[in-house]
Amino acid sequence: MKELDPILHSQLRLAVMSILMNVDEADFVYLKEQTESTAGNLSVQLDKLSAAGYITVTKGFVGKKTRTTCQVTDQGKKAFEQYVEALKEYLNL
Repeated sequence: MKELDPILHSQLRLAVMSILMNVDEADFVYLKEQTESTAGNLSVQLDKLSAAGYITVTKGFVGKKTRTTCQVTDQGKKAFEQYVEALKEYLNL
C-alpha cells in the first residue's frame, strides 16, 4: 500500500488543501472561518504547506489592511490526488 503523505495527513492541512483544490485562491480570513482554526495555528500550517511546495502564499495590501491569499500549486494538486488515491486503497474503494 502507498504511504499517506505526512504533510497532508494533518487534519487542518488536509482541510486547507481540500478548500484550495476547489477555488482559484482563498484568503487567510476565509480559510480561518472555513476551518474554524485559530489564526496562529492556521499560520503555522500554511507555512508547512508552503515549505513543502504545496501552496503559494501571497501577502499584499487592500487599502491599508494586509491581505494574505493562498493558492494550490501543481505539485500540491498532484500530492493531494495521490493522497486521495492512497486513501482509496486503504478503504478498498
